[in-house]
Amino acid sequence: MYASCEEVFRPDIRGRPVVVLSNNDGCVIAQNKLAKATLEIYMAKPWFEIKEAAEKLGTVVFSSNYELYANMSNRFAAVMSKYSPRMEKYSIDEVFLEMTGIHVNFTEYGQTIKNDVKNSTGLPICVGFGYSKTLSKLANHCAKKQDHWNGVCDFTSMTEEEIDAILATLPVDKVWGVGSRLAGRLNKLGVHTVLRLKYADPKRIRDEFGVLLERTVRELNGEVWIEMEDELPEAKQVMSSRSFGVRASTMEDLSQAVAFHAGIAAERMRGKELYANGVYVFAQNSPHDQAEYYSGQLSVGLPAATNSTTKITKTALWLLKKIYRPGVYYQKCGVMLLETVSSSGLQSDMFGFTEGDQKSEALMDVMDRIKQKYPNNPVKSAAEGKVQEWKMQRNYLSPNYTGNWSELLQVK
Repeated sequence: MYASCEEVFRPDIRGRPVVVLSNNDGCVIAQNKLAKATLEIYMAKPWFEIKEAAEKLGTVVFSSNYELYANMSNRFAAVMSKYSPRMEKYSIDEVFLEMTGIHVNFTEYGQTIKNDVKNSTGLPICVGFGYSKTLSKLANHCAKKQDHWNGVCDFTSMTEEEIDAILATLPVDKVWGVGSRLAGRLNKLGVHTVLRLKYADPKRIRDEFGVLLERTVRELNGEVWIEMEDELPEAKQVMSSRSFGVRASTMEDLSQAVAFHAGIAAERMRGKELYANGVYVFAQNSPHDQAEYYSGQLSVGLPAATNSTTKITKTALWLLKKIYRPGVYYQKCGVMLLETVSSSGLQSDMFGFTEGDQKSEALMDVMDRIKQKYPNNPVKSAAEGKVQEWKMQRNYLSPNYTGNWSELLQVK
């Protein structure tokens, strides 16, 4: 999906291998089909190992542009929501639609959805239909791999024998929730294909592997055991963390980084309309350094829940002073807000921590609205500093075409 987002705004790179790198441009985390076919890159392969070979093949490389990908994901979901009264956004590039009561030819309906998403966002998608989430995921996988389905696979229109013939060709690790380790354990029991898992004894599966895999087996048989989720469960923690572009060795640099992450975490939390009851801070060097590995971490509870960037930053910096060790070349730090609650769960304290909260709420509201209007972060805590040499390296970053007026696509 990341590579597809980049190709939407760069038609000149279509037909060339495209890869997207992780934080600090370290590893490959996404690639288009051509890159997979020509470079044979496994997930999280270090970029420096393949950079020379990739450049010889004309590979186009991008740093992760999370702002762009999130916006494109929201646009994709908005289009999808038109085709069912009930939708679950499962991940940044995947949604489930409830099709009960929609009496149409699903193959034609899927083509309509696919074309609408392509025309509205530029993103290519595949559509799979099934009587359960697990079957619909498998159908989607088949739609990607078999050209004759033209991006849409409808298991609900097939006979049991036709579906079984397809499942017999799929390795068991293609099932949603079956990773390589679990697949290895299943293989030892003679379960190598999805079809074999489908007809496994659910009771034995439960005894050997637990209730989750038993539900998967039942879903492969068309039973609904994994329900649609209209709303995601409320988060209990909110975190901001990144590796440094340049190692931080001084208290000043580390303080700026911790203040930066405290501000980001507080902003994310306010976006979910939550308040934090505690703050956790960590700072570490790399476990691969020749120097001794050090990971300082500490948390503290707050007198009362808050969503104030000022209070959270002050607390985070106090924690940093407790864990800071001079002489360490820090590679990463982060801030986590703990035991978050909604506004209905707030409780005042008797020691003045929540005094003036109306002013604080108003200030936070103004800050958030300014940031929404001006994406270049014109308002921030002074503790974050002006020159942030430690910030994440993104040497191949594309413009934020959909989220910044100054970076709109220009057609000449």
